Formats: sequence, C-alpha cells, structure tokens
Amino acid sequence: MKTHNSQQLIALLEEQTESILNIAVQQWQMTPVSVFKQQPSPGSWSAMQCLGHLNAYGRYYLPAIERAIDMARLKHQPAVETFTPGWLGNYFTKLMLPGKDGIPVKKMKAPKDYTIINEGNSDAVIAEFINQQEKILLLLQQARHVDLNKIRIPVSIAKFIKLKLGDVFMFLIAHNLRHVKQTERAIAAATSAKTKAGSLA
Repeated sequence: MKTHNSQQLIALLEEQTESILNIAVQQWQMTPVSVFKQQPSPGSWSAMQCLGHLNAYGRYYLPAIERAIDMARLKHQPAVETFTPGWLGNYFTKLMLPGKDGIPVKKMKAPKDYTIINEGNSDAVIAEFINQQEKILLLLQQARHVDLNKIRIPVSIAKFIKLKLGDVFMFLIAHNLRHVKQTERAIAAATSAKTKAGSLA
C-alpha cells in the first residue's frame, strides 16, 4: 500500500476542496434554479440532487470527524510523519474517484437513505454544500496536528466498520469530486437543452 507524507496529503486534500468550493461559490450560486433542478434525462440526477446527496454524507461524516479529532487531542495522539491507507479505505477511495474524463470508472447505486428527491430550495442546498466545504477545510487544518492512522471513524452505511481518519478524508473528498463532475454534466445538459428550446421558440 502506498505510504503518504501526512502533511503533503492534507495539502493535496485542501487544494481539491478549495477547487470544489470555488466552483460552488463562483458558478453554482449564479446558476438559474430551473437549470440547477433540471434532470438531464428521466431517472438521472439533477445538479441539486447531486449536491443534496453529498450534503447527506457530510451531515454524518463531518460531525463524526470533528468528534474523533477532539478525542484524539484529549488522548494526546500527535501527528506522525506518514500515513498508510488501510486496504478497505484505499479500495473505497479508488472506487469513488472519477476517471481522467470525469466519468466514474464504476457506476454505483446510491444507498436509499442518500438518494435525494428533486424538490426543495436549491439555494439552500448550495449554501449547505458551501458551508460543508468550508468545514472540511477547517477539519483538515485540525487534522495536521493528530495521527491520521490511529483515529478511526465508523462508516455511515455500516457503523461496525471503522476506517482510519486519513482514509475517511480521502474517500469523502474523492466522493465529492465524483459528484461535482456529475453536477457539472447535469448543468451543461440542462443549459444546452434550455438554449436549444430557446432557439426553437
């Protein structure tokens, strides 16, 4: 299993999260609601559903990570130089990462509790997503001072399985990247359809 320099890994995850945050702030907040909520095809997720799905995961993982880091501080578990992914965490991360073309290498069906209906306030969904990305950046800063190997976080869909903190960060941000690409594809498809409809009118 590839070993990472802990501080360099956190820097990479911060860079990826900042990139996601910039897209949400600079582009998605300006996207018309009709585009953000339009499904590319029947059964396909709209941009709002993609972000709602990510928000649902964030509501579980971000408080869990925060509690675990606080506990590690109480136990005086300082940072170590290297992080070695666990085999399961590494597998989950690779499963989530999009390919070079932005398309997932392997399609997956979302768990029922994380499948979001295409209803509600898209502005509120975007705002929550932005807040979560800012929270991830804060947690990554805190994680610089603890051991990414020793801290364990229960997996949301099977709490008896616990992954290393470093694995959870890598999985969570890879999952974000996967659905950010899907969000961009949904917006592009909705924008194209709207333009085509306008030209036919």
